[in-house]
Amino acid sequence: MSGETSQEQREHEFTLHVFGISAGMVGVCLTAIGILRLVAVQAQVESVGDEFLAADAVLFVTCCFISFWSFKTRQPKLRQRLRFLVDALFMIALVLMVVVCAIIAYALV
Repeated sequence: MSGETSQEQREHEFTLHVFGISAGMVGVCLTAIGILRLVAVQAQVESVGDEFLAADAVLFVTCCFISFWSFKTRQPKLRQRLRFLVDALFMIALVLMVVVCAIIAYALV
């Protein structure tokens, strides 16, 4: 039983970190949209970058909401599914952030 409690505590702490980081990444996305508007030289690249950043912000906010939901639920099976979903969405959002960074770097060249 102690192993299950330890695993649950570790997963709770990890989800708590993802919750905080996701909230911060929303701010990063919004800041990047502003910076992209200032420095982008090609309207097409600016538009694509803005759209990706907006989608990325939505993914990070979704991670925040689902993380919070997982904190509040008392059903272990649902909590496990929510945590899996948060993990998947967070990784997708991070990959999308890398794509956006590549687009910004390409626009600056």
